Amino acid sequence: MNAPLRPELSAPFYQAQGDECQLFEAAWQQQLPVLIKGPTGCGKTRFVAHMAARLGLPLITVSCHDDLSAADLVGRHLIGDGQTVWCDGPLTRAVRQGGICYLDEVVEARKDTTVVLHPLTDDRRILPIERTGEVLLAPPGFMLVVSYNPGYQHVLKTLKPSTRQRFVAMSFDFPSAEVEQQVVMQESGLAAAQAQQLVTLAGQLRRLSGYDLDESVSTRLLVYAAKLMASGMRPALACRTALAEPLSDEPDTVAALLAIIHTQFPA
Repeated sequence: MNAPLRPELSAPFYQAQGDECQLFEAAWQQQLPVLIKGPTGCGKTRFVAHMAARLGLPLITVSCHDDLSAADLVGRHLIGDGQTVWCDGPLTRAVRQGGICYLDEVVEARKDTTVVLHPLTDDRRILPIERTGEVLLAPPGFMLVVSYNPGYQHVLKTLKPSTRQRFVAMSFDFPSAEVEQQVVMQESGLAAAQAQQLVTLAGQLRRLSGYDLDESVSTRLLVYAAKLMASGMRPALACRTALAEPLSDEPDTVAALLAIIHTQFPA
């Protein structure tokens, strides 16, 4: 079991929706890796940053993509000044430092990348580095956290069952209207009445998910719109810039979104 938690110091704001903070702390105490599932912009990354600060741990975040290889995570030899030098990758740095390594959208990474994670996600908690001959034993503070959006990924882009069963998992979703209003107000400084209108609008836009939109409007975009409104921008223009335009490139779809926006914030 890990040492008692350090005092919380300037943790990024995060409004808990349930017992996710206690679950995360328990997983860290028991040295278990965590998988977080949820739609884009629902607060997964903010949650991990909040928990890293709350636990007093270094946080190394990797945004996974199609070309991310095992070497990108573990490290590689580089040539400089006439000699070859080993350079740790982000996963190796997190293991050496005893911090949290957060792999965002892990299913986007190449398959060989997830295989590298396996020895770190069972009771061995080791990271073999073939090219240097090292076998790093993860210190008690180290924690591996991965996330992805199940509703967005292509059917072929998902975690293998053998990988999924190495993690304890939590499902995230967009917060309740009351919680989301508090988040919007806290993050933007927007007044309560307009924050409530924005959250109501988000509920209307989210009902379009699966019809004309690949993804729903996220809490992150709501905060962007709220910040523009709090700066003095007209609400309709702020919502067009922060909500309608990022959600679609199709003129007809954008027009439909604007029609909904104007029911809350007339042009």
